[in-house]
Amino acid sequence: MCGITGWVSFDRDLRTSHDTLDAMTATMECRGPDDRGTWIDGPAALGHRRLAIIDLPGGRQPMTVETPGGTVAMVYSGETYNYTELRSELAAKGHRFRTDSDTEVVLRGYLEWGEELPARLNGMYAFAVWDGRVDRLVMVRDRMGIKPFYYYETPDGVLFGSEPKAILANPLARGRVSLEGLRELFTFVKTPGQAVWDGMHEVEPGTVVTVDRSGLRARAYWTLETKAHTDDRDTTIATVRELLDDIVRRQLVSDVPRCTLLSGGLDSSAMTAIAAQQLAGRGETVRSFAVDFLGQAENFVADELRGTPDTPFVHDVAKASGTDHRDIVLDSHALADPEVRARVIRARDLPAGFGDLDASLYLLFKAIREHSTVALSGESADEVFGGYLQFFDEEARAADTFPWLVSMGRHMGDDADVLRPDLARRLDLGGYVADNYAGAVRGIQRLDGESDFEYRMRQICHLHLTRFVRVLLDRKDRASMAVGLEVRVPFCDHRLVEYVYNTPWALKSFDGREKSLLREATADVLPKSVYDRVKSPYPSTQDPKYAIALQDHTKDLLARPSHRVFDLVDRDRVHRAAHREAPQITQASRRGLERTLDLALWLDMYNPELALD
Repeated sequence: MCGITGWVSFDRDLRTSHDTLDAMTATMECRGPDDRGTWIDGPAALGHRRLAIIDLPGGRQPMTVETPGGTVAMVYSGETYNYTELRSELAAKGHRFRTDSDTEVVLRGYLEWGEELPARLNGMYAFAVWDGRVDRLVMVRDRMGIKPFYYYETPDGVLFGSEPKAILANPLARGRVSLEGLRELFTFVKTPGQAVWDGMHEVEPGTVVTVDRSGLRARAYWTLETKAHTDDRDTTIATVRELLDDIVRRQLVSDVPRCTLLSGGLDSSAMTAIAAQQLAGRGETVRSFAVDFLGQAENFVADELRGTPDTPFVHDVAKASGTDHRDIVLDSHALADPEVRARVIRARDLPAGFGDLDASLYLLFKAIREHSTVALSGESADEVFGGYLQFFDEEARAADTFPWLVSMGRHMGDDADVLRPDLARRLDLGGYVADNYAGAVRGIQRLDGESDFEYRMRQICHLHLTRFVRVLLDRKDRASMAVGLEVRVPFCDHRLVEYVYNTPWALKSFDGREKSLLREATADVLPKSVYDRVKSPYPSTQDPKYAIALQDHTKDLLARPSHRVFDLVDRDRVHRAAHREAPQITQASRRGLERTLDLALWLDMYNPELALD
């Protein structure tokens, strides 16, 4: 797992631009603390920071191959889980390998198959190949968008990087955010290709972007397609389990210590139990880690979202699977610490608005990194198997909008309420969401004879797999890579995604519960308590001291009335929230305070040019 960056300029020789390339590469240090490398040849410059996972001595980058027609060079971030099969296939075709790394397999795969290579890969990856034979840059992102990848067109080429900060380190990139970027920032719709920063774009998941002297072109090599599902229930359950066994086996491969993230929910428990079963056959023990909050298990209060605390279920799984388990217990002081908030924003390059969920995830990953370098996560199982409340909420099902917005608005309020009224009118967030939704559902294919209800559930599943999950995957990647931890997501294997997406909703929920297929496919390895447990989201602290700390930090900000944040947020509204008595601090108020503090820190750290007209 690594950080990549680069610059292609067809009108200049970049060999005079080492300092700029070094600055771009240095921004990726957290993503790759083990090594660095740069490569420049005429119009192309590539930078790499490495987190060594497979073939520790042999996977250095940028990696190059000299051909009779010119040099082919690559920077690569991610893991290719079927690299051993591809290596054998390439060796049979005459390729000779210098290393045991998956990086070299991908590079030589490009030499053999060109832009048809991505369709052969199973993994999470973002990589760029400079093909000196034809003076062309080829940028590729994995099917689900697990690994981030950004680019910024220039008058004579392109800048790219794993994160916006790498691009913004180049003087050609303008750190500007307009109304369009703010619309994306204050909605939860994940517009494909949108990167918030003006002129910057994401390489979309499942896409190849090529750049040469004639310009930039994008081509999708994978999309989520509608297909008929003909397997019966028993066959479907068995197939899901076969896929999960194979996926986990592949994703446990590592030359460094690995572990699992365990929440006590169905997803992470099933994944941890399968991993424990497989490693036990090799005489190994799985390490598992869970996040908890000081006093939460003893003082937990059930609400509409979370009916039970995680810790008892975590411990049931750890005991049943025999994991080497550790709880990471966080207190309110750490969660509200402005320094932690600043590190999260630096990791994201944006004030993303997840509040204590972001802070706790970052602190969890930071603690895990002291023991492991690779972690397996249960992320995305809810999107694949249908686990969220909105899948079963009649109002959300019927709404002519993204279903999660209905559920989030009901339970957490609208964090855009913090905006100045005049800015809110200019942004017209409602219109932005409506336009996005119309575009998102327009291309979803319907099976012949599919009922209106089944088609609506197909739409909801599709929206979660192509929009909602990308927000969470980006959050996971940034928080983990900020501390040099590689987090793998078995439930994002495209084979599983394709198979389960096309199972009818009646089959996905055959017992009237969420994630029926996953529950039955892994019933043999789950404790009964977890098998019976109702879905509970990622935990949030209930300690009132956290909200009080937010108020104190906000009062300090209010004492600076000239701060730029008040060009964005309604100062009077923030003032009222900051001075409420503790029992009156609602979830919406708390989110408003978190959003305001995030925005203020982002403005201080990045000093973006805001175009609010």
